[in-house]
Amino acid sequence: MKKILNFWLAALITSTLFFGCTDLNDVLYDKIPIESYPENETQAALMILPVYAPMQQLLDGGCWWFAQEVTSDEMVCPTRDTDWDDGGKWRVLHTHEWTNDNETVNSMWSRFYKGIYEANKLIETIEPSVVAGNEAEKTVARLKVMRAYYYYLLIDNYGDVPYVTSFSNAPDMPEKVARATVYNSVVADLEVAANLLECKPASKIEVTRGMAYSLLAKLYLNAEVYTGTAQWAKAELACDEVIACGYSLENDPMAPFVTENQNSMENIFVIPFDENSYKGFNLHMRTLHYNNNLTYDMSVGPWNGFCAIEDHYDTYSDNDLRKAGYFIVGQQYKADGSEISIEGVKLIINPHVPKLKIESTFSQAEIKMSGARIKKFEIKKGATDNLSNDFPIFRLADILLMKAEAQLRQGKAVDVANLDKIRTRAGLTGWNGSVTLDQILEERGRELFWEAHRRQDLIRFGKFGNSWWEKSASGKDRQTFPIPQWVIDANPLLAK
Repeated sequence: MKKILNFWLAALITSTLFFGCTDLNDVLYDKIPIESYPENETQAALMILPVYAPMQQLLDGGCWWFAQEVTSDEMVCPTRDTDWDDGGKWRVLHTHEWTNDNETVNSMWSRFYKGIYEANKLIETIEPSVVAGNEAEKTVARLKVMRAYYYYLLIDNYGDVPYVTSFSNAPDMPEKVARATVYNSVVADLEVAANLLECKPASKIEVTRGMAYSLLAKLYLNAEVYTGTAQWAKAELACDEVIACGYSLENDPMAPFVTENQNSMENIFVIPFDENSYKGFNLHMRTLHYNNNLTYDMSVGPWNGFCAIEDHYDTYSDNDLRKAGYFIVGQQYKADGSEISIEGVKLIINPHVPKLKIESTFSQAEIKMSGARIKKFEIKKGATDNLSNDFPIFRLADILLMKAEAQLRQGKAVDVANLDKIRTRAGLTGWNGSVTLDQILEERGRELFWEAHRRQDLIRFGKFGNSWWEKSASGKDRQTFPIPQWVIDANPLLAK
């Protein structure tokens, strides 16, 4: 089923992905007569595939993953002599000195609005066929959840944004709408849509009740950031709705991230990558050393870039199974067990990164071998430049940690079933209900590393502006990205 769906997705995403909010002119398809509406869930699901398509690029060309991780205290893309300089685009993300012409700032916007554009078009097409309880009603609910997801990404990353929910009557030049107004509208949509959907814990790529309530939980948890008013109690209740759907933690902390992980009962909603039919998961190429292709019998050479910030690597104790599971350090070996050497020099990965810009005055080992590399998502033997690991957008471990945080912020004692398993399965001692907010943030950093949560978490905890390795303190204005210059050029109203 995964490969069939991926085939359809791959075919559909050949359409242009660079529609911004002002690119809303298209042929409006005739309304679907109710007698012609898809007869079953499979047919209905195929109809809405274009709405999912922009998610394929979130880890790479869409730059969303970069915005969440490279701006945080977890990872870095150091300049390695002449490698990875790229005009300084990675360094300004790390130091919070981006402008509205940075590639990451530019690319996210177009992908998010492309998803909204497709959702609006299909909602308007299908809504006349809605009858209470029919499949059309459920399909529109799923579409509204996906539209809400893209607007969640927009207000999380950009703050005030244009809010367009019509296709045929979309304004040519929409104005910005207050972040809180967009928040209230998408929450209202979700509160209705979520209850029209079913719990399907085995389905990871469908918009289900569990997925919808996971999104609601995220919105409620960050409501104080988005609107100025906290919604901790609602966040806790939304987490309960997700938990009630029947997801379960894996016994092995690495199990949610293996190749072909589509059957993990811990993952709630994923981007279903496939190395052949739905490409786009190439983070391993960005982090592995050039010669780690010998470790995994890869037919392509990795790019030797991204690595963990040493301070983050050191937050994992040596007995934490995630430390060995997530990171690559020390002497590197070929697939046959022999040592990898480069012109007689052993390839030894050192967690220490000497500088953000490692210039030619440093040793070749410091330039090429510094920084713990990442293997959190299994890199199978014979891996290509794209992985077949699904990327979890929502995962049960995250939901349990969210519920614990929401309880603490209400002044409650922490009472979350299976919360301690997040730690005990990693070989650590459980909290047994005795945990602080700071410990929750630390554990979120360890457990959810490399999954694009850290920027949002640091903002919610008031720590995104802190100074850390090679980064000075930054202001509150850095909590969002500016509207891209190319968007303002097309619609000057957005400069206001």
